[in-house]
Amino acid sequence: MEEKKETRKDVREKIKNLYGWEKDYYGKKILTSLETEKIFQEAKNILLFWSLPDEIPTHDFIIKWSKEKNIYLPVVIGDDSEIRLFTNPDKMETGAFNIAEPVGKRFSNYEEIDLIIVPGMAFDLNGNRIGRGKGYYDKLLKHFSCPKIAICFSCQIYPSVPHEEWDQKVDKIITYYP
Repeated sequence: MEEKKETRKDVREKIKNLYGWEKDYYGKKILTSLETEKIFQEAKNILLFWSLPDEIPTHDFIIKWSKEKNIYLPVVIGDDSEIRLFTNPDKMETGAFNIAEPVGKRFSNYEEIDLIIVPGMAFDLNGNRIGRGKGYYDKLLKHFSCPKIAICFSCQIYPSVPHEEWDQKVDKIITYYP
C-alpha cells in the first residue's frame, strides 16, 4: 500500500533528524515508563525485540530484565518467525535483516507469554501500527492473546495510520513527549 510506504519514509526521516542523545534520553524515559506499568511488573514471560538503530534502544533493558524475567526475542526463519529465550548477548548471532537473534531452541508455549513489547514504524491512538513492511510481526502476534504494548518515539505517532484487516493492533502505546 502506497500510503504505508509514504508513512514509513516520513518516519525514517523524522527519526534520522533526532540527535543520538535524544534517542538515548527519550528511550530511557520510555523504558522507565514501561517498567512502572503493572502488567510489566507482574509479567514473568515477556516477548521483546532487540532494537535496530532507529528504534527505542532495548539492548541494555533486555540484559537488565533477563536477570529477573524470561525475555524472549523473535527469530526470522524464512517468511515466518519463531521466538527463543534470550540468555546472554554472547549467545546471539546475526540473523535475517542484520538483526541479532538468540540461538537455542524454539519456544512454542505462546500461552505462557504474559506481555509483548512491540516495535513498529508508525502508530495511531487506536492501536493500529505500521511495521517495516514484511508482515513478520502481524503473522507472529496473531498467535497471542496477552497484552501488547508498543514503545516508540513521539514522532512515530500519527492521528491515524493506514491498516488492513490482517494488521495486528496494540493495546497501549508508551512514548515520551519532550
